[in-house]
Amino acid sequence: MCLIAFAWDVHPRWRLLLAGNRDEFHARPSAALARWDDAPIVGGRDLEAGGTWLGVTNGGRCCVVTNVRDPRDPHLGASRGLLATDYLRGDADAATHAQQLLRTAADYRPFNLLTFDAREAFYLGNRPEPRAQAVTPGVHGLSNADFNTPWPKTRALMQRLQQWIDDGGNIEFSPLFNALADERVADDAQLPDTGIGLERERWLSSAFIRGGDYGTRASTVVAIDRHGGGVVAERRFGPHGRYLGEVMLRVM
Repeated sequence: MCLIAFAWDVHPRWRLLLAGNRDEFHARPSAALARWDDAPIVGGRDLEAGGTWLGVTNGGRCCVVTNVRDPRDPHLGASRGLLATDYLRGDADAATHAQQLLRTAADYRPFNLLTFDAREAFYLGNRPEPRAQAVTPGVHGLSNADFNTPWPKTRALMQRLQQWIDDGGNIEFSPLFNALADERVADDAQLPDTGIGLERERWLSSAFIRGGDYGTRASTVVAIDRHGGGVVAERRFGPHGRYLGEVMLRVM
C-alpha cells in the first residue's frame, strides 16, 4: 500500500475501519482480492514475491504494509510483503509479534507495517532503525513515510474518514472509495521533499495515481466489527486508471 487512513477503536460498530490505495508498477503480476487456497488469508497477492500488501483473516486479524520513499536507500533485503503473510499465517497476538519482529526487522526492505488483532494494534518500521509502538484509539494515517507523517494526501484521507464516521457511516463505503479516487494535486508549498524531484512529488501527491507504467492498482476498504467479522472491498485498476472490477468478501 502507499496511502492508508484507518480508525482504530472509535466507531460504535467497527473496531477497525481502513481505507487505502496500493500504488505499484502495472507490469508487476498480482492477483485480485480473494480467499487464498494455501493460507487462512483474504487479500490480494503479489505473484512475484508471494506476499500481500493487505490481508485479513477470520476472527478479525488484519495486516497492511507500505514501503518507505527514499531514493538514497538501496532497498535490499527480504520482500516486505512477506511480513504481512507471516503475521496472518501465525497465531501470535499483535503485541507479541511486534516484539519478535524487532529482532529481524532490519533484514527486510524499508517498510511500515500495521498489525491488528482483537484487542491491540501496532505500528512497526525499520527505517532509520527498527521500532514498534502501540496504536492508540483514533483516526490515523500512513503513507511512504513515518506513522502519521502529515503529507497532504494522508491528512486529506484521514479527514474524509473522520467525516464518514461523523456522518454515521455504517456499510455504505462509496464516500471512502470516492476519497481514494481523489486526483487533486497538492500545492507546491505543501509537498514533502523526499528526494525524487518536484514534478514527481506533484504527481505522487494525489490520493489516486494515474499513469501508464505506474499508478494506483487497487483501492481497498476494510471494516472489522467488535466480534471479529466484517467485510473487505476492493476496486482494481489498470494502466491510466482503467477500471478493472470490484469484489467484496466477508470475514467471519
